[in-house]
Parts: sequence; C-alpha cells; structure tokens
Amino acid sequence: MSDAVTGERPMDLATRARADGTRFILAVFVNLAGKPCAKLVPIESVEELQTEGVGFAGYAAGAMGQEPKDPDLVAIPDPTSYTPIPFIRPGLALVHCDPHVEGKPWPYAPRVMLRSVLAEAAEMGLDVNVGAEIEYFLVDKDESGALRTADTLDTSRQPCYDARDVTRMYEHLTSISTAMNKLGWGNYANDHEDGNGQFEQNFNYSDAMTTADRVITLRYLISVLAEERGMTATFMPKPFADRTGSGMHMHLSLWRDGESAFPDSTDERGLGLSSTAYSFIAGILDHACALQGVIAPTVNSYKRTGATATTSGATWSPRHATYGGNDRTHYLRVPDRNRVELRGGDGSANPYLAAAATIAAGLDGIRRELDPGEPGGASTSDSLPMTLLHAMDALAADPVVTEALNSAGADVAGYFTTLKREEFFQWHNTVTPWEVDNYLTAF
Repeated sequence: MSDAVTGERPMDLATRARADGTRFILAVFVNLAGKPCAKLVPIESVEELQTEGVGFAGYAAGAMGQEPKDPDLVAIPDPTSYTPIPFIRPGLALVHCDPHVEGKPWPYAPRVMLRSVLAEAAEMGLDVNVGAEIEYFLVDKDESGALRTADTLDTSRQPCYDARDVTRMYEHLTSISTAMNKLGWGNYANDHEDGNGQFEQNFNYSDAMTTADRVITLRYLISVLAEERGMTATFMPKPFADRTGSGMHMHLSLWRDGESAFPDSTDERGLGLSSTAYSFIAGILDHACALQGVIAPTVNSYKRTGATATTSGATWSPRHATYGGNDRTHYLRVPDRNRVELRGGDGSANPYLAAAATIAAGLDGIRRELDPGEPGGASTSDSLPMTLLHAMDALAADPVVTEALNSAGADVAGYFTTLKREEFFQWHNTVTPWEVDNYLTAF
C-alpha cells in the first residue's frame, strides 16, 4: 500500500510494488490540457522504470511543448505517489511521473510547474494544503446519438441531494467510495448535485501535490468504473445548456511550522481570519481574470460562467471576483476560519496548473501585503472574463500568473495562450454536438 495509506516510511517503487503483488504499473503524466498519458509497465521491468523512467514521443502526447523532431519525454516516477488499484484490474497499480528531457525536468510538465511554485511558498516559510471537489455527469447517448442522462428516471426539476437518484446509482457511487477509502483518501460524502445526472464525491484535503495527483487518479477511476456499467463520466464544464455546469472548487489553506496561518480570533471583519489570509485572498482576487484562463481553460467553460439561468434556478458559478463568508455566490467563499474556497474553476481544469497559478496569485498578495477590502458584493469592475479569448488576453497581461506557468524555465504561458486562442477562434461559434464530441471524455 502507499505511504498515504500506511503512514510508513516509503520504500522504493520496486519493493512496494512487489510487496503488493502488483503485476503491471501505469506510469502516468498529464499534458497541459489535463489528459492522462501512460504506459503500462510489467513488474519485470519495475527496476528499469524507477531508475531510468519510460519514454514517450512528447508531440504525440499533445500539448507538451514539443514538435515531432524533439527528443523523448522520459517519465520519471515519484514513488510517493504509488497507488495500487486492483479494483480496476487485479494486480494493477499507478504511479505519477515527472517528465524529463535529456535528463532535466521538462518545463512544460504541469507537475514540474506546481513543484516549482510550492518551492517558492516553502522559501516564504509556508506549506500549502488543498482540497478539491470533483463534480461530473453520468451520461450515455440515445438511439439518435444525442447526449442524455444515463439514469432516465433522473428528471426532476430540482434533483440535488435526491435520495432516490443517489440510490439508483448506488453501485457506481459505492464502488468509487470504496476505492477511495481503500487508498486512505478519506471519502466522506457522495451526493447528487444540482443538475440531472450530476454527482460529486469528496475526499479529505492534503498537501497541494498529493491532492492534484488524486484529482487525476479519481477522474481516471470514475471514468473507467462508469464505462464498466455502460455509462460515460464527463467532467465537461457545461454538457447541457439548461443545467448547472460542473465545477472543480478548490479549498486552500496555508500552514507555518505545522500550524494554520489563517485563523485569528481578533479579526474585526468577522470572518476569523489573519492578515496573512486576507492578503492571500486579495492576491487571488487581484489576479482573478488571469486565473480564469487557467482554472476555466476551455471554450465550454464560459458557457458555464456566462449562464444566467438553469432548470434548477441557480448556476452556482460566480461572474464577479468577490469574496465573502459562507456564501456560495462569491468567487472566494470563506466557509470557516481555516480555509478559503475558490469557486471559479471547472471540471476541465488541469489540477496542477490550477493549484500552481492560484497559489502564486495568493503568495503575490502576501508579498505585497494586499488588502481585499470588506467582504461583500460585486461591482462592474469585478467582472470575470466573458469568453476564453478574454481570459487568454488577461492571462497574457498578468506577469504573476504568467510566471507561475513559466516558473520551470520556459515560455509555457505563451505556448498555452496560443493553443487556447486557436481553440477559441476555431470553435467558439460551433454547436453543442462538436463540444460533446471534443470535450465529453477529454479530461
């Protein structure tokens, strides 16, 4: 089992895999779009995997800053991320990897970027913990090929938390819950969300890198186990025009010497937060428009944030960069004095990039000792980008968020914004069938 499960000092990858009876290991990395890429490595080659890694044609992986002529990406496993997943296939395990090129960490690799930003936080004496909420739809297609809710009885106007809808998906939801708990992630709730066919499954927070790894792993688990029951799980931000979209809310907290840096019982604003917490909030708000380009990175994202109504009566998607207490209409919600919840991200977000950019924005607020002002309502100056193109313009103009993407030593932000602008100009006026075909299983 992984060290996250046992709490023991980690063994090397080969020893751990053999001790578990693992027969094959998925060596995984994600590209900039969040696509999980992997090679299946037999246990007989595990020593070679842990010492030399495994090679990929980077251009073929997509969105990795390579051309066909470039040298191999070599995925070097991080043994601390080793995860046995026999509930997917007997003897199967997974390990997250850091791509390298010619012996050096590849700056276009999302995991490498997050590691660099976390090192900056450590230099400030801070550790960053993150929790993530994973929302998704379970769908299939009817005889004509049109997308529909997999559970054809899930039709009520306000299905959120409906016990009957949850029960009909009992086998799927409990298989995911059991998997998470066997891995030691601490699944504590599984519920029907606001849209017909939409669900959310929660797990305990951890350090930022571990949580990002778990988001990728969980999306994989949910997708594969849904397919086994004849369904498609999609994390697409807005698969249905009349329903709430799927977010990826992030809960963030800062820690110093093992103690939370957020609480302060003397806070006169009434939220119980320290000046460090308020400056972190102010930094995120100050860079919110650029952040949207990273945490809401698709054309479809802005059909979610731009929605004005849904069947249930609410979109649950902020349109202004504001903050407040336990109020889900804000971009940054403060549910208690220990954390803040960023509600602007969606299911298409790459969790490594989302965490890296958000943490960098918050750290900038701390360095500059920014003040977010009083908690409260929105103004027109707080408006978030209306389209992916607007978000890319904001990202390109923001040196802090740009540097978070470039922190490992290349112009990743330029490459990323170019890709996204091309996506916008090619697809922004297309109809929903294109979006379904291209986003349904993309993340």
